[in-house]
Amino acid sequence: MSRKLVRPREGRMIAGVCAGLARRFNTSAGMIRLLFLLSLFLPGTQVIVYLVLWALMPNEDRYARTPRY
Repeated sequence: MSRKLVRPREGRMIAGVCAGLARRFNTSAGMIRLLFLLSLFLPGTQVIVYLVLWALMPNEDRYARTPRY
């Protein structure tokens, strides 16, 4: 699990949050999306968490362009 948590350019549906989480935890994006959709039937703040992750997770392009010192 050494990959960084970023939103990839390929494989996005809406914002790339599920695809980024799937890549980070080495699972399929479809499984993460299904779990998210099923979690919407439970009470909680799933949509707010998704929006926060969307705001906090950097795009893959921007992360790749950052110089490393």
